[in-house]
Amino acid sequence: MEKMLIKDFPAEDRPRERLIRTGAESLSNQELLAILLRTGTKDESVLELANRLIRHFEGLRFLKDASLEEMTAIKGIGTAKAVQILAAIELGRRIANLQHDTRYVIRTPQDGANYVMNDMRFLSQEHFVCLYLNIKNQVIHRQTIFIGSLNASIVHPREVFKEALRRSAASIICFHNHPSGDPSPSKEDSMCKILLEGQMSGKKWEDALSFKCTLVGEYI
Repeated sequence: MEKMLIKDFPAEDRPRERLIRTGAESLSNQELLAILLRTGTKDESVLELANRLIRHFEGLRFLKDASLEEMTAIKGIGTAKAVQILAAIELGRRIANLQHDTRYVIRTPQDGANYVMNDMRFLSQEHFVCLYLNIKNQVIHRQTIFIGSLNASIVHPREVFKEALRRSAASIICFHNHPSGDPSPSKEDSMCKILLEGQMSGKKWEDALSFKCTLVGEYI
């Protein structure tokens, strides 16, 4: 069976022309990636190459974290194509985080989850992240306290509170993810929360500092 190259497609069905006519949101992931790749190989169209790339990384979830070396190891993806994709991914990541360039206000647990969700949703290891807020509940600093294994992270309370004091934070919100996708708090999660809250007792800055621990998975 003879392969169809992109030039063989009717003009109205080509990704670039479809984007112009109907908007980027109407295109599939394969079509958007094909526009970035621009050309295929001598044996396959750019759409087929885009589809193979997506299948190799099992969708966008792992493609977004792919390295230059991982991409260029794929037949048909040279350095130029890989760099274009990596640049587009990073640009999208920065646009997604634009809302946080100004002082982000957290009024609810969902607000906090929204702040860290883009970066924590697909992490393959447990991360323990703290947000430090001022008296107006504005985020003044974000700190990754610890990166653990697939199913565990070790948290030292002193690291959490040391940064709070250094930043003169009025409150702290702590997050961690479950790479397994199960949002249910483990026994270790509950013990960690008790330990951190217990460290608050008797401290001279207790009245000036509030604490909340949140599991990101609850808001995915």
